[in-house]
Amino acid sequence: MPTAEQPLQPLTTDEEALLRELGRVMIVMPRVIDADMMREQHLPLSEYTTLMHLSEAPNRLMRMSELAAVCNLSLSGMTRIVTRLEKHGLIERAKCDEDARGWNAVLTDAGLARLEQAWPAHLASARRHVFDHLEGTDLARLTHALRRIAT
Repeated sequence: MPTAEQPLQPLTTDEEALLRELGRVMIVMPRVIDADMMREQHLPLSEYTTLMHLSEAPNRLMRMSELAAVCNLSLSGMTRIVTRLEKHGLIERAKCDEDARGWNAVLTDAGLARLEQAWPAHLASARRHVFDHLEGTDLARLTHALRRIAT
C-alpha cells in the first residue's frame, strides 16, 4: 500500500498495454484452442484438460475436488465434465478409500487412448497460437514471472 511519502504511481504506457494484453490473452487463448480442439477432435478443451490431468496423476486417479482445482473449475462444473466423459467410457468414478463421502475420477484405458489421439491437435494449436509468437523469448523467465503473478 502506498504511503504518504510514496504516492500510488499511475501505470506507464507500456505497463498499461501489458496489463490489457494479458487480459485479452486470458480470454482469447482458451477460446481459440477450444475451437481448434472442437473442429479437429470434437473434444472441448475442458474435457481434454481433465483427461490430461488425470493421465499425469498417480494411478490415473484424482479426488474430484482436486481435479476441479487443477482445472480451475467449480466442483459442480467438474462434475458435469466428468459425467460427460463417463458416458463415453473415458472416466470412471470410484469412492475414495480414505473418505467414504468423497469420489475419485479415474482415467480409463479408453480415456488415455482418447487423450493420446487428441494430443497432436492440442500441440499444433498451442504452437500456432502461443509458442510461434514467442520466438526469442526467455521462456523460463516468462514462466517464472507468470507463476509469481498467479500466486
